[in-house]
Amino acid sequence: MSTGSILQVAVILGSQSDWETMSAAAETLETFDVRYECRILSAHRTPRELAEFIDSAEGRDCQ
Repeated sequence: MSTGSILQVAVILGSQSDWETMSAAAETLETFDVRYECRILSAHRTPRELAEFIDSAEGRDCQ
């Protein structure tokens, strides 16, 4: 994760296997010094946790 001061992007993966594809997105965010967080949250397996994560995004300054 980039060390910028404001969290700008949340990257949500449905499963660990998605990282192979999304790691390129994370690298691009780091290239542009965009601060991000990455979580594995499945809409099917963990719907409550996903909803809580989304609802709390603004409180974490995620744009």
